Amino acid sequence: MAWVDRLKRGLSKARSGFAGSLGQILKGGVKLTADQIEQVEEILIAGDVNANLAMELTEGLAEHSRQELSNGGLMGVLKGEVKERLQGCERELTLRNDDQPTVIVMTGVNGSGKTTTAAKIASRLREHDPKIAITFAAADTFRAAAIDQLAVWAERIKVDLIRHSIGADPSAVVFDAIDHAQRVGGVLLVDTAGRLQTKHNLMEELSKIERTVTKKLGRGSDERLLVLDATTGQNGISQATKFHETIDLTGIVITKLDGTAKGGVVLSIWDQLHLPLLYIGVGEDKEDLHEFSAEQFVEALFEN
Repeated sequence: MAWVDRLKRGLSKARSGFAGSLGQILKGGVKLTADQIEQVEEILIAGDVNANLAMELTEGLAEHSRQELSNGGLMGVLKGEVKERLQGCERELTLRNDDQPTVIVMTGVNGSGKTTTAAKIASRLREHDPKIAITFAAADTFRAAAIDQLAVWAERIKVDLIRHSIGADPSAVVFDAIDHAQRVGGVLLVDTAGRLQTKHNLMEELSKIERTVTKKLGRGSDERLLVLDATTGQNGISQATKFHETIDLTGIVITKLDGTAKGGVVLSIWDQLHLPLLYIGVGEDKEDLHEFSAEQFVEALFEN
């Protein structure tokens, strides 16, 4: 199945819920009533669009509704505005072309799909370049299940795995993994422990991992990606803010967009944090993770 079809299928709940509700109000080109304007704003906020942005989008729609519209009416206006708001949010994964390994640190709270996402990214890299060397660092040493899960993926994708025993220092795992990656080259994906952004000691451990990278390579990691579960909605903004303060995130991966009847969180993340969206996930299969395209996302979300 082509990615666009997977995306449309994955966003079906959001399309029938969030986008569908908007479509019922905005299907025509007539002037919006005060009640309709309020309804649109409420739907946007309920769909995880932050309040200030929802107000700005609604005000724009109200202004356009006073004009003669064609080519999709007010829904077309909203699509165009959302696309414009998402300009600049797309970015490809950074891959080094010198003699040093690319280091990608994956982080996020438990249940966000962090380990699986790391594996899916590795799979995409391997598909694009079958000869690329890939190493996993099992730096979530707090849970045996996390190490075992990464080991299964490493065997499946045929990549190297650097692991220590349960309870070992995560930074020591990263130290050894960098040694290995320096020998073999390619890409090192560091799977860190799932943590709540409110747990200071775990966030400090994340900072320590980044300091280890800097000490070993004389530079920071190339990517520090936060994996966010779309179903957490506005709480995801809080998560991203705290993680960003800790390790200066370079980008976001949004997972489980197929499990939410919303979709506005994508817009809110870019509007409030200006952190690039590198990938979105709409399912469990490895093909359900793909590079983010604002054009594709908006067209799939608001498709009739």
